[in-house]
Amino acid sequence: MLRLEGVTVRFGARAALDAVDLEVADHETVCVLGPSGSGKSTLLRVVAGLQPADAGRVLLSGEDQGGVPVHRRGVGLMFQDHQLFPQRDVGGNVAFGLRMHGTGARETAERVGKLLALVGLPDAQRRAVSALSGGEQQRVALARALAPEPRLLMLDEPLGQLDRSLRERLVVELRSLFRRLGTTVLAVTHDQAEAFALADRVVVMKDGRIAQAGTPLEVWSRPASEFVARFLGFDNVVEARVHGDTADTPWGKLPVPEGTPAGDCRLLVRPNGVRLTAPADGLPCTVRARTFPGGSAAAVTVLLRPDDGPELEASCPLRSAPETGERVGVSFDAAEVVRLDA
Repeated sequence: MLRLEGVTVRFGARAALDAVDLEVADHETVCVLGPSGSGKSTLLRVVAGLQPADAGRVLLSGEDQGGVPVHRRGVGLMFQDHQLFPQRDVGGNVAFGLRMHGTGARETAERVGKLLALVGLPDAQRRAVSALSGGEQQRVALARALAPEPRLLMLDEPLGQLDRSLRERLVVELRSLFRRLGTTVLAVTHDQAEAFALADRVVVMKDGRIAQAGTPLEVWSRPASEFVARFLGFDNVVEARVHGDTADTPWGKLPVPEGTPAGDCRLLVRPNGVRLTAPADGLPCTVRARTFPGGSAAAVTVLLRPDDGPELEASCPLRSAPETGERVGVSFDAAEVVRLDA
């Protein structure tokens, strides 16, 4: 459906996109993640035709989009702030794109009704957009973007202005809706949980380049680099030297998965792989702090200060979490240790 070939965008001396190659298949949902300034929104604007590329090509269904204006690309774009028309009611907002395409009044009314029912707002045509909640406005904006049946739907931080509980609920509904409709989706977000819940494939960007691409499980379980690991919130990263089935680290000898390449590297230990033991049975540590992030996992994040080596994060069940100041030991699970590329 979508192919980017060597797409480069420069703002002065800085490359917002640096020779980016990317493909999105029919009916696939791809989420582009990255910190501010990584190039993810610029990528979306280039595909939409809102930002010209300095080099490279954008192809939709195999057709080069160079010189094709925004309204002829057949893409839908939904912004973070929804950009609904305040002077139009809900039905008027959803119908806008259909009228621009010359759709007849009867067909427009039927399609508006079906789309509003699809996004959970049946019989809302005559409501004023100013009377809607943030979540309802998001649904109207989605229905408006879907109305012209775009071949590619692009979402720019679609849930960024909503509170956490509403975001979590709507992202599940969106994934189900896109699968039902067979929609091809390219979304950008800085929210990892949102991307991992919504996407078939995740693309992590850094400084205008793709740092890693893969399924949510692949990216989460095997970060390609220290940047990706830290962006995902993993801070247990140290220098190491791997030999055989162990690695020498500032925390002592750690087990590594079978087949881990030997040599000097950076090593990640996910918090789930840091196992708390009696002080005499592992690396001696003091509990410096603990936090309860909430959610359904009922797990506590424990920050540990080893007698030797940098601080460690561990994840453990709420009921067995040690108190701040308590002395514990630490052992490591090889299955949660990852060698990182340079």
